[in-house]
Amino acid sequence: MSRTDTGSSRTGSYRPTLIVEPSRFSALDDSPRSMSGIPGSRMFEIKKALAIYRKAQPDGATFDASQGDGGASLPGVPAEILDRAHELQKEHGTAYDQPFGTDLFRRAVIEDYWQLDSATGWGPGNVIACQGGRDALLKVYDAVQFLGHGRRGDFVLASAVPWVSYNWGPYSIGANVMRAPGREEEAWVLTPEAISESVQASAKYDGRKVAVLIVTSPDNPTGRTISEERQLELARAAFSAGIPFVLFDWIYHRVTDGEPHDLSRFLGRLEPAQRERCIFLDGITKSLGASNIRNAHLLAAESVVRFIQSRASHGVIPSFYSQAVAIVAYRMGYDRAAASIIGPTNRSRQVLARFLEDKGIRHILGKGYYAFLDMGPWLDRASLQDTSALGSILAERFGLAVVPGIHFSEFGSRWIRFSYALEPATTKAAADRLWEALGTL
Repeated sequence: MSRTDTGSSRTGSYRPTLIVEPSRFSALDDSPRSMSGIPGSRMFEIKKALAIYRKAQPDGATFDASQGDGGASLPGVPAEILDRAHELQKEHGTAYDQPFGTDLFRRAVIEDYWQLDSATGWGPGNVIACQGGRDALLKVYDAVQFLGHGRRGDFVLASAVPWVSYNWGPYSIGANVMRAPGREEEAWVLTPEAISESVQASAKYDGRKVAVLIVTSPDNPTGRTISEERQLELARAAFSAGIPFVLFDWIYHRVTDGEPHDLSRFLGRLEPAQRERCIFLDGITKSLGASNIRNAHLLAAESVVRFIQSRASHGVIPSFYSQAVAIVAYRMGYDRAAASIIGPTNRSRQVLARFLEDKGIRHILGKGYYAFLDMGPWLDRASLQDTSALGSILAERFGLAVVPGIHFSEFGSRWIRFSYALEPATTKAAADRLWEALGTL
């Protein structure tokens, strides 16, 4: 049997073979040798500090105001939704689904959850299911690098005090992260000027560019909430500055005593070409208390969805059960489905707002789950450098878990994130415990 020019015959290979031509090789990149090690998220460790308090005071009450996990601090997903989702799973079977999820899920997202106007030009083909928000974000970071400037190593642009995984998630798959300038007295809000300045600064680093701007509202960690008009202004500024994509992280927007985001209206205010450059993230992990069920969805241009779908076929394919929980919740009317999370959290927000005003604690309190509290006066009184040490004091001596702002960025070093995804009475008790602790410093 003769060999072919490629070193293989119809029945076997006589030399190593390639998947792609050499001109299509992934470039050699020795950056793993010099990259920083990625620290594990402290969010999963903070609760452990409460164990010290419990050991010292086994009968003492503890308060977890560290995370927005409605499945732990509130009742979580109602049993009737879980039961119906289980029935859907049995009806559906356990065979493979598509990398985008299922057509049933896509329709539920568009028709039942967003009730999206067909005039936007978007429909089920613009939806891709993800195994939670982190999975969705990693898929976005990958897509924007390939479909934007067509290279790795460019910047993901976030706010000055971003969610901790915005710092390290992009870096883990070859993107770099830049934090836009922002003013503490303005809650570090993004501005068109900050976006422009960041794009100009990016070029100083070997000609790098910004691959995507992240706009999140309500914000994690600050709770800052920005209007639809402001978000549109930021998107237009990003596009004008040459940023190819904007990611709108709306995972907390249903946890509000106001109006949640209206995707039909939002898309309708963008030019068709601009819509193709917008990516939206939402899901049930926060507003339904489904942290451990892991369901989120992305809405994006079909070209972006096809890219992510192709990659997902070799990576993470979302489970049907997580989609089934979302489908049931969306079909029954999401306000009703999520009432056991949204209702108490909204009432807790009011309780906390009154407390902070009464005590004169400087704070940021928008919508969603979080308040950002300025601990500067008490740090100075106790000669503490930042809120990392304060976090340990609160947990170990007073049984109150919060997240030190230093974990998000140095700009938040004098602040703490206080989660009020709790029953109102618990929020009030946790706030009182905070005030008691501060009084001892």
